[in-house]
Amino acid sequence: MAHLRSTVWGPAEFVGLPPWWLAAEGLVAGCVTAGGIVGVTIGGAWYGIPGLADGEGGLVCAAALALYLRVMRAGRALIAVVALLGVCLALQAPQAAVGLVLAERGRVESVVVTSVEGGLGGVSGRDRYLCSVADRDGVPLKVRIWRGCGRATRPGDALAVVYDVKGRVPPRGVEAGASWPGHLRDLGGWAGTLVAACLIAVVRSYRLSHAVSGLSGRPVSPTGQ
Repeated sequence: MAHLRSTVWGPAEFVGLPPWWLAAEGLVAGCVTAGGIVGVTIGGAWYGIPGLADGEGGLVCAAALALYLRVMRAGRALIAVVALLGVCLALQAPQAAVGLVLAERGRVESVVVTSVEGGLGGVSGRDRYLCSVADRDGVPLKVRIWRGCGRATRPGDALAVVYDVKGRVPPRGVEAGASWPGHLRDLGGWAGTLVAACLIAVVRSYRLSHAVSGLSGRPVSPTGQ
């Protein structure tokens, strides 16, 4: 049972508080990974790199963290938890990245609703309305808008849509009070939980054999001390 517990949750072979350097290592690994997931996704959206903007780069960062914990011989259950949190953060980051780009360099324009779908039991799978819209020249947008599209919306109505002036992210309906700190704040919970889980996984990976092997390499004085 002790071996099973060590394999699943990590050995945690220390008494009292864990070594400070181990806690710092876990904190740095978690912060670097969380920052990497968010950073590469925002960079992909800002510069129009699809592989990064869609969260694929973030998934690579999450996989790298899981591999690092595996090398550290952390508990398998904790590795799975950290990997799952990393994937969730990577999947949440693209929408926040688009919102950040639009908040920084977006331009608001009016579009015309051409059709409305959704509502209870609608095609969106949620209690949400989706509006197909066309710009002022009558050219249909490739994406459907749900922000600002509601039950009372009818074809021919005008909606405010924010565009990326460089066309690197898709347009979306205008959000009241949208700003880049608000979009990053939406990811704060996922990122903080990922860092905490990584810290616990690294700390619990500590084995006395590591400390013994470190002491065995010290030179012994002639007095035996």
